[in-house]
Amino acid sequence: MRLSKDLVAASATPMVLAVLASGEDYGYSILRRITEASDGRIEWSEGLLYPLLHRLERQGLVSARWGEVGGRRRKYYALTRDGHRELEGQASQWSVVVDTLAGLLPSTAPGPTPGAARA
Repeated sequence: MRLSKDLVAASATPMVLAVLASGEDYGYSILRRITEASDGRIEWSEGLLYPLLHRLERQGLVSARWGEVGGRRRKYYALTRDGHRELEGQASQWSVVVDTLAGLLPSTAPGPTPGAARA
């Protein structure tokens, strides 16, 4: 299944903020964690992630620092206080959307078929 560009764009910020809520992380690891959390159904490119991280940094929602592990330089990102607040707000908004969609979708539970004759 491939997600629409609109859905990817709308969900990217809360997903990245959610990953960083558990502690600082670097780009490749963020990509891997999102792929794993979605059982491989969501796979982002670096071309999607890094511009988003830079925008979140400009907005003050994440901070960044350079670090070195095993001789490799990596940029590590962490949520700021504003980032935690933004995540809470976005998670609440997504809950409303998911609950509304669930309420609008036909139930998959067995039951009478609409328009079926009643005895």
